[in-house]
Order: sequence, then structure tokens, then C-alpha cells
Amino acid sequence: MGLEAAPRDMEGQRPPVPSGVDFVPPSVADGTNLTALAANGHTPPAPPHPWRRFVAVGDSFTEGLDDPEPRSPGEYRGWADRVAEELSTGVPDFAYANLAVRGQLLQEVVGTQITPALALNPDLVSIQAGGNNLLHPGADPDKLAALLESAVVRLRSQGVTVVIFAGPDAGRSTVMGQFRTKIAIFNENMRSIAEHHDALIADLWAMTQLHDSRMWSVDRLHPSAMGHHEVAAMVLNTLNVPHSLVPLTPKPLPAKSWREARVGEILWARDYLVPFVLRGIRHESPNGGFGAKRPVPAPLHAVPLTTPAPIFGNPVPPLVGRGNDQEAHPR
Repeated sequence: MGLEAAPRDMEGQRPPVPSGVDFVPPSVADGTNLTALAANGHTPPAPPHPWRRFVAVGDSFTEGLDDPEPRSPGEYRGWADRVAEELSTGVPDFAYANLAVRGQLLQEVVGTQITPALALNPDLVSIQAGGNNLLHPGADPDKLAALLESAVVRLRSQGVTVVIFAGPDAGRSTVMGQFRTKIAIFNENMRSIAEHHDALIADLWAMTQLHDSRMWSVDRLHPSAMGHHEVAAMVLNTLNVPHSLVPLTPKPLPAKSWREARVGEILWARDYLVPFVLRGIRHESPNGGFGAKRPVPAPLHAVPLTTPAPIFGNPVPPLVGRGNDQEAHPR
């Protein structure tokens, strides 16, 4: 499949570059082979985007559950890996790190992942967190948004392009519908943060394709491989980057009877939702001792490193007169 250009409007023009990105990707012909062009003495096309080091932070959604990595049994791929694979095309010095840890709450993501992310000198960071909080009783979406905003401010102060997420529409007719209002309030806060701090919004709420149950794994909390694929395409479109991800158009599921649907809801709540909520009430960590799967930026086809390496340089130079900010911890 050839490289797919960014979406165009009705007149065939590329849409404006999103807020926070001062680079317009050039046209890239389908099937362009950069190595062959160089070998024949031709000047390769300019890179399709300005970023050289992408760091993803968040929870299990960004780690990639439940999108198995076929090349590494027991590990996961996910939307962030898929985005990094596309961003690395035509960019030989591109590197990617994923600091996401399954089960972490927003305060843990901000308290333990933002400082390490900045230490890796990224020029592109995605922050996805807060979903684990919003599924717990008493969660305040306004306070959660304020905490995430503090992380966005730190990253933007260093010149990093930041992508934040609006949560998915949980729907009205499922058990998850009870969290829909809190998610919507949190999302409006995300849009305000993006506007005020020149960040980008990856809008899961607007993805109507996520209403298809095949986009989700059996636990209904994590995307399936198909769901992660669709999220990756949405993120790349948000970045206005040409990519080769072809939109999937799954056929509608056969209609279920009212009784079959109701039984499925009860069994799912018993087996997945209730245990998840109880772990939160008991303050039990659901990460099972797991850590970040790619703690250091590395090329996509290299073995992930376990200790920092200085070979990648400094994509984002430090600002003059600005010291290292102290990490903001939740109260």
C-alpha cells in the first residue's frame, strides 16, 4: 500500500496545520523509495514532518493493551507504536520512547513520567491519562484537568509539541454510560488547555468508529488491535503527517436481542468493571509491577535500551535562564 497523503478539502488542498505545529508536510509520492533515489543521484524529498524524538506517556491505553505484539510474545504494540512506525518513515534519525505504565492514575503519570520524559529531550510528547481516575466514584474532572495542565505547561515551556487526548464517548446504552458526563467535562477542559497552551487535541470523542464493539477488547476498557490502528490514524491526521494507515470500515455487527445484550452487560460488569473499581477503592495498584516498555528513545527496529544513552543529542535545546523545574506532585 502506498503512502497516503494527509486529508484534503473539497478543493484538493491540504487542511491548515493544527495549532502548535509550524511545519507543513510536503507532498510525498506514493511508494517513494528514499534509498533508491539517493543511489541514483537524486535529491530525496524533505522529511514528512519536523519531529525527531517522540516520547509517549500515559497508562495502559498508551502502553498498547490489548494489541498483542506478534514479534514479542506477551508484549503489546498499540497506537503509539503504530504512530512511531509511521513517523520514522523517511526520517533515519527518528527515535521513540514509551514511558506509559498500565494502571497509573493521572497524578502518578504527572508525578513519575513527565520529568523522565523531559530528560530525554523530546520534540514531540503525547500525554494520555485520567481515564483510570474518571472510572472511580468521586473523581473531579476539573481538578484532574488542572493537574494535566501543569504537565502541558512544563512541556510547552521547553518548546515541545504536545498532544493531549479527549476521552472516548462511552455511549448512553451501556454500563459505561454512567461515566459519560464526567468524560465530557474533562474533554472540554482538554480543549481549553490546548487552546491556551498551543497544544494539539487527539479527539477520541469524535471517533464514531469507536462505537463499533470490535474496536474494543473483551474488557471494553482497552482498544483491540483494530481500535489501536484507528486511534493511530487519528493521531497522525491530527499531526497532519502523511501515513500509510488505511481506514478500516468493519461491517455492522448482527443485531442482538434485548435479553442477550442485557446478559452481556451484567457479565461484563461482574468480571471487569466491578473488580477494577474495587481495586481503586482499596488503593491496590493494578500495574502488577510492570514499568515502561521503552524507557529510552531508540530507533524502531532496535532493541529497547534499559539505560540512558547520549547518542541522540539534544533535539530541543534548553531555554536560556531556565533551570530544571521541580515535578508537580498531587496533594
